[in-house]
Amino acid sequence: MDTIALRFGEHFSPECGTIQAHQELINKLGYVWYGKMGSPLSQKAIKAIRSEEKPRILLIQSGKTGRYWAYVVKLQKETPPLCEIPEYYRDKADKFAFWFKVVKFEEAPKNIMSFCRVKSSLTPLNLVSKHCLNPYFIIEVGEKEY
Repeated sequence: MDTIALRFGEHFSPECGTIQAHQELINKLGYVWYGKMGSPLSQKAIKAIRSEEKPRILLIQSGKTGRYWAYVVKLQKETPPLCEIPEYYRDKADKFAFWFKVVKFEEAPKNIMSFCRVKSSLTPLNLVSKHCLNPYFIIEVGEKEY
């Protein structure tokens, strides 16, 4: 399986946290838009996600042990309707360069990064992520089903 691993922080999230704030909109609407700050995804990364039968991305909580699969049904650069993103970052929506329409979050095993390899180097993600400040990595997930 090929996809991307994307870091996220809790810099301006509400007390409940990033994932829970997004989950609340999934519970209400059936989906939520998850934004990526900085530069948009490359075409290669988009292709990796879209090539999977059940597209999903791995979200890695910066400085913590939180790891989550986000199941996506749409990818886009355009800002979605503000009512479809968590309220806490609606006023920052213009700072997001890419959006993922997420229909489900699933907690990943704490050691999931040891089963992932960065496609460009085949180095385990858990080693690369400690020393590299890339905002995301195109990864392949090992044989075990996660």
